[in-house]
Amino acid sequence: MTTTQDTQAPLDLAFTIGRARTQEPVGSPCTNVCRLDPDSGLCQGCYRSRDEIRTFRSMDDATKHALLDELLARRAASAQMKNPRS
Repeated sequence: MTTTQDTQAPLDLAFTIGRARTQEPVGSPCTNVCRLDPDSGLCQGCYRSRDEIRTFRSMDDATKHALLDELLARRAASAQMKNPRS
C-alpha cells in the first residue's frame, strides 16, 4: 500500500520557508524529506533539530520567524562542510 508520504516529492527549502511565512499562523518549513542527519542531528530536508520539529506547533509566530531565518543559513553551512573549497 502506498501512503501519501511515499508519493510526495521533496520540496525546495526556500519555497517551503516562503510559503510558511505567508500562512497564519506561520506554517511548517517541512520539505517532505524527514530524515535526521546522524552527524548534525538536523533534518536533511528542513534543517530543524528533533526538538525544533517536535515543538514547532507550540512556538509563537515570532519564534517561528526567527527559526525560519536560521534554516537557510544552516543549509548553507552544511553544504560548506560537505564541499569545502580548497
